[in-house]
Amino acid sequence: MRDDDQPPSDRPTVLVSNRQPEPVDEAGVRELAQATLRGEGQIDVELSVSFVDETEIEDLHVRFMDEPGPTDVLSFPLDDVDEDGVRLLGDVVIAPAVATRNNAKDPAAELRLLLVHGILHLLGYDHEVDAEKAEMWARQERYSGVRAP
Repeated sequence: MRDDDQPPSDRPTVLVSNRQPEPVDEAGVRELAQATLRGEGQIDVELSVSFVDETEIEDLHVRFMDEPGPTDVLSFPLDDVDEDGVRLLGDVVIAPAVATRNNAKDPAAELRLLLVHGILHLLGYDHEVDAEKAEMWARQERYSGVRAP
């Protein structure tokens, strides 16, 4: 069977890059990202997730958001389609050191929340208006198991 005769994947593709020293459960990240995307009806998609240090996320924050200092998560939508028809969602970039400062009692929970938050942004959710925020926060909690502050 040729590649173009293959049925679509039954799960989203999640590429993980860890460019910082904090421990990260990369398999758990991939599984949560795939579950979130499946829950949102996104199967034939590709997502990139990067874990970076504070210096790198601060550089991205200043360069792309024109805001000073490090942040915990950034989303960079691509929303393109590759030659195989796979939707390329974009990149979620997370700084685990900042996440740990946000929730020192449970940094793993904070990483789950930030991952889902970033994915939802790539899918078009936002939290600028109260009604949209309520919808986004409900979805974050459903997928991550963590209630946003």
